[in-house]
Amino acid sequence: MEIRESAILKSEVSENLKNMILPYWENMQDTKNGGFFGYKDFDLIVDKDSDKGVILNSRILYFFSRASKVYDMPELKRYADHAYDFLKEKCLDEKNGGLYWMIKSDGTVSEDMKHTYNQAFGIYALSAYYESFGKDEALKLALDLFDLIEEKCKDSYGYKEAFTADFKEIDNEKLSENGLLAKKTMNTLLHLLEGYSLLYEVSHIERVGEALKGILLIFKTKVWNPVKGRLEVFFDEKMNSIADLYSYGHDIEASWLIDYGYRVLGEEVPDYTLKMAENIYYTALKRDKVLNECFNGVVNNTRVWWIQAESMVGFVNAYEKTGEKKYMKAAEDIWGYVKGNFLDKRPGGEWFWDLDNEDKPSSKKPITEPWKCPYHNGRMCMELQERI
Repeated sequence: MEIRESAILKSEVSENLKNMILPYWENMQDTKNGGFFGYKDFDLIVDKDSDKGVILNSRILYFFSRASKVYDMPELKRYADHAYDFLKEKCLDEKNGGLYWMIKSDGTVSEDMKHTYNQAFGIYALSAYYESFGKDEALKLALDLFDLIEEKCKDSYGYKEAFTADFKEIDNEKLSENGLLAKKTMNTLLHLLEGYSLLYEVSHIERVGEALKGILLIFKTKVWNPVKGRLEVFFDEKMNSIADLYSYGHDIEASWLIDYGYRVLGEEVPDYTLKMAENIYYTALKRDKVLNECFNGVVNNTRVWWIQAESMVGFVNAYEKTGEKKYMKAAEDIWGYVKGNFLDKRPGGEWFWDLDNEDKPSSKKPITEPWKCPYHNGRMCMELQERI
């Protein structure tokens, strides 16, 4: 039965990718000003004058590059090329180096700040583009961003995050939340890990591998809390935790991304990543969905689109490591919940952002904006096709 159900899961996420997610993002292409439109509201109305998030464009570049590996569909390269050209021509700061934060609809710069999180996604996207199409220029750009991060953002404790255009440190408002202002975050470090992992996988350059090892060590010794069985989220400049926050989605996402980092280095995965997945299974999985977070002992029950997607990958990864059927069933159950509640069945729809306690989508949340992208749900579909 398990094999049959897994085959159904694999088939259905592939269908969702082909018939919903890919067409949606193809239709977001801006053929006039480059890149992809940055905003579509809940009523599926595109704001063609909205700013374009560089993180959004990087994630779209990753998405179409990765999809080109999974499917023999030549048209996917055209969308990847379109995203690549926009990133190279409009998002890169030729004077100071690095990727801007936000671009206006016409292709001029809207916010010129630099953030380590943003540079990390540039590395991830460019590495995926290089892996799929072998364009040496993309690898060089990825390595340029890597060297920039290591020079401008790294300190003796980890990685600083928020900067002016010319890399003077500023308050980290973009990656702080819950009323806190964090110098450093697990979220940024996680996406550095992911970007460095793929860059090393496609290049095998020694300095990238050494930096990746350093990030994995920070996760194991500074971010992972063995007493509470979770990752800490917000930190001061010396990587001391400043918040009682259990981010369920980030923990299950990290449980497989940390494993990925060790695997590309050719090393055994650590024991604590399975503990992370197990703790999410017993703490945050409520029948067929994973809740949002617990802050100062108060659970936020909102069901968020990306958390469901990452939970499916995280639980399948845990199943691969243990053979315990409960993890595969959890992934199948979450997919059943997603099918019934998150998929926007309206013509031209994709996935809703989040659902309330009655499984109703919030009409205040757009379907696309600088953080709402095809990276989580699209990657989930591709990961499960490769893993099952």
